[in-house]
Amino acid sequence: MVDLIPPDVRNRLKSLRLVTRRAVGSHGIGLHQSHSRGAGLEFAQYRAYERGDELRQIDWKLYARSDKFFVREAERESPVAVWILMDASASMTQADAARPDYSRFDAAKGLAACIADLAMRQGDRFGWMALSDQGLALLPPASGARQRDRLLLELIGVNAVGGFAPEDQLGPVWERIGARDLVILLSDCFDPGAVELAEKLAAAGRETLLIEMLTVAERDFPFDGGYRFRDPETGEELLADGPALRSEFLARFGAARDALHDRLDAVGIRYATHMLDQPIDVPLRRLFGAHEAAEYQ
Repeated sequence: MVDLIPPDVRNRLKSLRLVTRRAVGSHGIGLHQSHSRGAGLEFAQYRAYERGDELRQIDWKLYARSDKFFVREAERESPVAVWILMDASASMTQADAARPDYSRFDAAKGLAACIADLAMRQGDRFGWMALSDQGLALLPPASGARQRDRLLLELIGVNAVGGFAPEDQLGPVWERIGARDLVILLSDCFDPGAVELAEKLAAAGRETLLIEMLTVAERDFPFDGGYRFRDPETGEELLADGPALRSEFLARFGAARDALHDRLDAVGIRYATHMLDQPIDVPLRRLFGAHEAAEYQ
């Protein structure tokens, strides 16, 4: 199976933990000390039989081989879940000329895999949705390595097409995401619907984080000479001279981002930005690094 997490990033993830403003302790997302063991769904370990254990938990095949009683333990399901929401509209397919085979949607897939890896190591449940007007892809929340593998298969197969999901297709978001769940939205925020969804989730009491996915070209506007700029969702085109347009673009794009961040601040949404020339764990370190963990203890 394709590994969406580079080895150096995977190594750095070991220092991160998913935490929330309302850290919920040993039975869900937060600064919990250990995984909860019991009659859950995902196998965790064997231990010696102890008086009072249920007979149905004894592994009789292992007893036949070892002549000793061992109990199968599993991790209990966390009462809260991490939800990874991915903007799957066509604008997410934008890439930079220096790396045309790596789009912001590819980076979003890598970030989703990182978030799942963090949740899995903490014993938390995690689910996933990809949102576009061509349909909603959904993986219900669960925990463990098998859930991670299911997510990786979904990520490998999903594509970004069309526009962002309209409101009448967002029923599963409200039906599935619980009041205490943590929501992480990965989006370029170009479609108003994506930002409005984040605002509504926050207003409804869901702790919502947003990772803004941007290309290097949007940050630097390095175009030299005449260019044809095309909107991947609407097909609209603009013929312009790169150097002549640069100052105006950077000013207007900066103002639009400032306005976006003001909207997010107004409803208490924490956010970070990912640029395509950065390692994919940069926004996660900004959201869940040691200083963030200390702040939300």
